[in-house]
Amino acid sequence: MHGRIFSGIQPTHGIHLGNYLGAIRNWVVLQDSGAYECIYCIVDQHALTTLHDPGAMRANTREVAAALLASGIDPERSILFVQSHVPAHTQLYWVLGCVTPLGWLNRMTQFKEKAGKDREGAPLGLYAYPVLQAADILAYRATHVPVGEDQKQHLELSRDIAGAFNRKFGVDYFPLPEPMILGEATRVMSLRDGTKKMSKSDPSDMSRINLTDDPDTIALKIRRAKSDSILGIWYDPENRPEASNLLTIYAALAERPRAEVEAELRETPFSAFKTRLAELVIEKIAPISARMRELLAEPAEIDRLLARGAERAAAIAIPILEEVYRIVGFLPPVSR
Repeated sequence: MHGRIFSGIQPTHGIHLGNYLGAIRNWVVLQDSGAYECIYCIVDQHALTTLHDPGAMRANTREVAAALLASGIDPERSILFVQSHVPAHTQLYWVLGCVTPLGWLNRMTQFKEKAGKDREGAPLGLYAYPVLQAADILAYRATHVPVGEDQKQHLELSRDIAGAFNRKFGVDYFPLPEPMILGEATRVMSLRDGTKKMSKSDPSDMSRINLTDDPDTIALKIRRAKSDSILGIWYDPENRPEASNLLTIYAALAERPRAEVEAELRETPFSAFKTRLAELVIEKIAPISARMRELLAEPAEIDRLLARGAERAAAIAIPILEEVYRIVGFLPPVSR
């Protein structure tokens, strides 16, 4: 194996095509390659940084687990678990917080964006979120982290924190995790506005393809997706954002180069293209939706798989945490 991968996903309702193409599908590819030990985490503690409903949090956690399993994550070949089930994450978070300068956190652009104008009223968790993210990765001494553009700055901070710990205590214990950008990033935009990312927070359900959508719903959403009156499909995100987005989705799901698909569709009317796209999305997503519904009908089985994943994750993280505690000088407890 070439190293250990760690990646996390928040338990939010409405896992959609953008999540699948941007992250989940890549996780499956990495798992199937056999080249890395893969650790995938549902980061429920990060989700506490925004107001939420506790009952919905539990339901969303199972829904995300079902989406990952239905998409091809194998709980025998990968470690799949819930962040709050492995206390080592938050225990390491405190140690790392004590070597992280405030100046580093002040530079984090995501805090500024999410806190908005009310920075004084923002919770500490939102501000210190990147330190917990570093703890998630370093609790397993992960060597590689698949990242999108919006997380690159946080991974850089994780590398800085690992280096700060090593320097402060005169050790070479934590590896500096490497970013993994797998090919051309698939950035999926809204079906109603090609200039905005596909998002679960969009009030219009017609703006996204949910992984729980049935074939009829998928076909309807593609048919009603915003289009233009120009004949032919080609990639021009500035002047034709919607056509460019649908072309990107088609190429990504077909697993073909976008330029190759563009050449093929250059003279195709929008209506005919949408029919082809709907058929392709249904072919790829409908089996995942069906499997998700089966899994969600058996929540006890999801919980069993997550509990087993947490045991396997803890078996890696606990010895690492114990070594960190030894390095920093904590007195070990005496077993009775």
